Amino acid sequence: MAAVPGVFVALGSNIGEPRRQLVQAISELGRLPGTQVLRRSSLYRTPPWGELDQPDFVNAVAELETTLEPLALLDALLGIERAAGRVRARRWGPRVLDLDLLLFSSERIDLPRLQLPHPRMHERAFVMLPLAEIAPTLRLDPHGCAAEIATTLDAQGIVRLEA
Repeated sequence: MAAVPGVFVALGSNIGEPRRQLVQAISELGRLPGTQVLRRSSLYRTPPWGELDQPDFVNAVAELETTLEPLALLDALLGIERAAGRVRARRWGPRVLDLDLLLFSSERIDLPRLQLPHPRMHERAFVMLPLAEIAPTLRLDPHGCAAEIATTLDAQGIVRLEA
């Protein structure tokens, strides 16, 4: 397979050392076979979402170019999570590392373990703000472009930590 650009991964962490863990995870993404990190957003401190009784998160988005197929990339992301100590105990609960495949170029996939584009990313400011930072004109049809979507979401409590 030829290298595919326009592959976006959301990263999040709220236990342990979230900033260090995200920087390490981005480095790990660049070490996957046939994969390079093209761009990464700033880190953002964001309030918890879903389950509110937990520490704030640190979130980011990275754009990759990869020769991996979508399911192989998903498996690699899950492997990076496990290596970081991720245990899937509670939905929307605290996590040492969370890696979500948002987009794989223009691929549309609807499988039990992978839906692309990510079906709820356009509803989540903690995803859309970092995505809009690195790809403001990226179209997420039928919702519009990333920058437009980001302006419509409640970003209260979200703080850009570093470039």
